[in-house]
Formats: sequence, structure tokens, C-alpha cells
Amino acid sequence: MISDLWYKNAVVYCLSVESFMDSDGDGVGDFRGLTRRLDYLHGLGVTAVWLMPFQASPGRDDGYDVSDFYSVDPRYGTLGDFVEFTHAAKQRGMRVLIDLVVNHTSDQHPWFQSARSDPKSPYRDWYVWSDKKPKNADQGMVFPGVQKTTWTRDPIAKKYYFHRFYEFQPDLNTSNPHVQAEILRIMGFWIQLGVSGFRMDAVPFVIAEKGPDVSTPKEQFQMLRTFREFLQWRKGDSVILAEANVLPDDDMKYFGVDGDRMQMMFNFHVNQRLFYGLAAADARPLAKALKETQSKYDTAQWGIFLRNHDELDLGRLSPEQRQAVFDAFGPDKTMQLYDRGIRRRLAPMLDGDRRRLELAYSLMFTLPGTPVLRYGDEIAMGDDLSLPERNCARTPMQWSSEKQGGFSKADKTFLPVISGGGFGFETVNVAQQRRDPNSFLNWIERIIRMRQELPEIGWGDCVSLPTSDDAVLALRYDWRNNAVVILHNLAAEPKEVVFRVGPVDGEPGRLVDLLAQAHSEADEDDRHRIVLEGYGYRWFRVGGLNYLLDRSDI
Repeated sequence: MISDLWYKNAVVYCLSVESFMDSDGDGVGDFRGLTRRLDYLHGLGVTAVWLMPFQASPGRDDGYDVSDFYSVDPRYGTLGDFVEFTHAAKQRGMRVLIDLVVNHTSDQHPWFQSARSDPKSPYRDWYVWSDKKPKNADQGMVFPGVQKTTWTRDPIAKKYYFHRFYEFQPDLNTSNPHVQAEILRIMGFWIQLGVSGFRMDAVPFVIAEKGPDVSTPKEQFQMLRTFREFLQWRKGDSVILAEANVLPDDDMKYFGVDGDRMQMMFNFHVNQRLFYGLAAADARPLAKALKETQSKYDTAQWGIFLRNHDELDLGRLSPEQRQAVFDAFGPDKTMQLYDRGIRRRLAPMLDGDRRRLELAYSLMFTLPGTPVLRYGDEIAMGDDLSLPERNCARTPMQWSSEKQGGFSKADKTFLPVISGGGFGFETVNVAQQRRDPNSFLNWIERIIRMRQELPEIGWGDCVSLPTSDDAVLALRYDWRNNAVVILHNLAAEPKEVVFRVGPVDGEPGRLVDLLAQAHSEADEDDRHRIVLEGYGYRWFRVGGLNYLLDRSDI
């Protein structure tokens, strides 16, 4: 893998320590268990592990209510266990990213307890207060339908405090320079313990002005440059992967007008249109979204994902498009959440259809950016809709057909392991798929290996190629005198498409299939005619397999 700007050609694997592997039989995953599973991740082809929150927490929001930023929750182990984990990952050439949740704290955090109990506390101004309930307190909730307000009265402080999320998560006053300095200390602490960067939670809220008189929050983008400068002073190749669900017009403000802010951002705009494309068999909105989010700086990179630990947010789609996705993938109200999204895992959304799963993951690995895979999706894990809100998709990893899916020896786990039915651990698990050469797990491993041999996708320039059918997405990537062409048929029925690759060096009329033997030769008009089966995909290298010799150094 290219070492400079390592994130450009990485494969990121997101997991929760709690749900991955239990080493001591208490029903909760821990760092020792995770460390013992690193060889599995290394064998899969993962190059970076992203950990969801694991710091001390009351656990009311899956660890996003942090009560001590400089600790490991005792349920998961100790700081020593964490350092052993980062060291073991480094031995295998894998980097570690961790969640940075600094928009708010738990209401049990000592900072808030001090702030609420004494007006003269040095932490009083670390939070956002109001003498009376602001008029807009019923607006801007992150969890509509579950969350009632963004301002709650504290009986001890006798004031209202601001919380963009749940009432037990008071927002930090990130405009306060002392809070900003503390955020840098937190980053510096974990960098010193071996991490290579952070997935920063809720970035637009972190940098927004907050207060009772703020009706239209203004972003303080200079904070992002401060964060990046600090990280690169401490460790030159460390990165921030930003969670920022913003419109394309605002993307460059987060990357920086000179590419000097966030190195990476999740591409929510593309994600939502990808699911609309899968639901409606229409590639045009996805192609448009790719053009609208085209990166303008070589250092900037998108994180491409299908599902994550939250709901599938469809809030940026039109009402008609959103309804089409609901109808296809979450028709029952119990499958939906917050009036804007779907809370299911991908495999049940696609009815366990192997063709559609392969299509979806082929898209994820070949759209412009760095693929981010969620734990369990490599074996097509399911969900448990009987669990509340987003917990349905946060169940323990299914390692084998043994007790508790091989996750734990405990009689009871923190959430029930999925059992029975088409997605139970008895039939969907790592051990069984390891032994089956045609399993989804082994398919994912082969796809990851091929993706890492295609730096054009992570580094190159991407353009959409016109095709003769709206259901087919055709992308061409160019990098250092090499080119690849990727085709995806979003429709259930076969499609024959005719297209031109465009100018190339070498053998311009030849497309070499990288996953099968379906090579293509252009006709006398430089056109390729390809038949794609329903939900079919093709990965082609342009001009033959002498690309390694043709690749330039500049």
C-alpha cells in the first residue's frame, strides 16, 4: 500500500469493542478479545480499524455519552489493554482510528457536575446555558420522535442547558478557547497511545456557534484547521475522518478552500442516492451526486459506505425518492426511524439476495474514495428489530455456530446474539463461511484484494461514461497513465450497453476483466458492447495487463 497519504488506498473496518469478541465471559466484548481477532481482520485485507466509543460512559447512548475522555470503560479493559491492541495492530501493518465525540459530554461527566453545582466553577462556561427556555427549544432535534427538546432545565443550576442530542448529553461550548484546548489535549493523548487519527462525530455541531440567541448557527471553520494543524504537528500522517452530513456546496468548506482542514469526510450525499439507485434501478441521480461531490484537492478523500452504526439517513432525498427507498427496503414502520431513515442492516434490506449484496458492495469498493466496511457485513449479518432504535443493528459478532455465536461464553450477552431464522448465528457465521470457498466472506476478501490493486480508484480522476441505459452506471478512473472502467447494472433484468472508453495509451480497444474472463474488444468505431446480467457488475482494466510497465511516476 502507498504509505504517503495512506488513507487514499485504505480499507477501513468499523467495529464496536463491546460487540466484537468477549475474552473473559462477562457477555461484553473487550480489547483482549479484539486483539485476538486481529489476525482475522488482517487476513480479510483490512488496513485500518475504526473503533466506536470505548471511553468511560454511563452507556445510555452506546458510549457516545462520554464521562471521561482519557480512559477505557472498565467493561472493555484497561489503558494497558488498549496499548497492547494498538501495538498488535501496528505489527500487522494496520492503523487504528477512534471516535472523537466532543460535541457533548455525559451529564455524569465531572465537568458538567462541577458546572451545574457552582456558578463560579471553571467549567461553568464549558457548557451552554440560558436563564429561560429559548423560543426555538423545540427545533433542531437530532432524534425527532424520541427527543422532545434541545433545552432542558437543570434543577441544581436552575438554568436551562443546551443539548443537540439527548437530554443526558449537554453540549460543550466549543467556542470557548479552553474547551478547544482540551479537545487538542484529548487528541494528543490518544495519538501518543498509538492511534493514527479520529472519526470526528457530528462535526457541523462541533463547530457551530451555540447559545439561546442563536437562531441560525454559524460554523467556525477555523477550528477545523486548528485540529488538523495540531494533529500533523504531533504525528504527520494522522487524519480526521469527519461525520458531516452537509450539502455539496458546503463540502469544500470542511475540506478547506486550500485543502487544509479535514482530510476525509463521509459522502452522505452519494450514499443516499446510491440507495435510491438500488431501489429504483436508476443510476442517473448517483452519477449526478458523484459529479457534485468531486474532490478539488489531492489530499481530500471521501469515505464511501453502505450502512453504518446509525440509521440509513434519507433526509436529503426528495419525498418521492425517500418513499421509493422506504418501499423497497423498509416498508414497515418498525423498520424506520426518526421520520427520515431505515434502521436495518444491509443484508435483510436486500432480502439476503446474494446478487444484490455483491452489486452493493462492488459499488462501495469502486466509488470514488476509501471504502468503510461495518463489522459483520462481510458475512451478511442480519438485525433484530425487536431491539429499540439503532440497537437492532448493533448485536454481537457471529463467529461460529457455538454458544452465543462464538462471541462469548456467558449465558447472557449485552445484547442478544441473533438466533434462528435466515440470519441467525447457527447459519450465518465466520467459521462456516471460512470453510466455503463460494461464501460471501470469501467473496469480500477477494474483492478487497482486487480493490487494493486498483489505486486508480483511491487516487485517480473519475468521470461517468455515457451508456445506452439509465440503469447502468459506468465510471472511468485515470491515474498515472493507467485507467480502469467499472460497470454496474442496478436493474433486476439483463442489460446490453454500448459505450466508448475514450482516449487511452497502450491498447485502447481492449478491456481486461479483473474478476472473470469476460474481456471486451472494441469494434471499428471504438465502441464496446457489454451484456450485464441482472444486478451484474464488471471491473475492467483498460489496455491490457501491462499496466504496471505503463504506469508513470508523475
